[in-house]
Amino acid sequence: MSYARCNGADLYFEDEGDGTPLVFLPGVMTGVRFFTHQLASLSDDYRIIALDYRGHGRSEKTETGHTVPQYARDLHAFLGHRDLHDVILVGWSMGALVSWEYLDRYGADRVQALVDVDMSASAFAWDDYGHGNNDLGRLTETLELVQTSHEMLIEGLIGAAFADPPSPETRVLVFDELSRTPPPIQVKSAILFDYTMRDYRDVLPDIELPTLVCAGRDEKWRTVAAVRDVADRLPNAEFELFEESGHCITLEEPERFSRRVESFVESL
Repeated sequence: MSYARCNGADLYFEDEGDGTPLVFLPGVMTGVRFFTHQLASLSDDYRIIALDYRGHGRSEKTETGHTVPQYARDLHAFLGHRDLHDVILVGWSMGALVSWEYLDRYGADRVQALVDVDMSASAFAWDDYGHGNNDLGRLTETLELVQTSHEMLIEGLIGAAFADPPSPETRVLVFDELSRTPPPIQVKSAILFDYTMRDYRDVLPDIELPTLVCAGRDEKWRTVAAVRDVADRLPNAEFELFEESGHCITLEEPERFSRRVESFVESL
């Protein structure tokens, strides 16, 4: 098991293969096992790295720092710790926000391209923004479930995140990963609130890196229009729709996703 000490926290990561480094960033409350297929299938040709944020997966469960900006600071420290350059950041869900926050803070000196997977510019339904999948009422209900029924929260997330019910093996994987992020206020509640209220509409037009934007056809979690809006705001983006997926494209269509990422990397 590999750990890197970043800003006072021990962060777990997996590092497979050689070549162009692809750094996979998971979604809120999830971890590196959501990329288990990509770690296996892409590492023959590329260096595949997947990172657990503080408080997530197998990383240290710190009492503080559970914000998107802190995760971006940790990513900056991690890239320096591993001496990584010309990386491609693959951000799924909240991982896309972490990549945008990183670029807004630190620029693109270490980054050559992005892959954004099924994320909107903001998760919140602001008055002037119609693509958020959370309003105040839904956010309040979610935070209440964190404190009152952790299992119900996770089961609801699984039901909403997949186009079709996942296999028993995938359900066990997802439930296990979501359970590794503790429910108390300093971890799960804190990052759920913080990530939901972030808004990157003004940041995206300044990101000029080549970007592959991926969306799942099923709209129980997030609409296709919300993800396409991200591609429209980015100056140098291409859009790909995954017809058999919901929110968890890396698990629902792993082979096709890996092939599409490979073709994108080879086009750079």
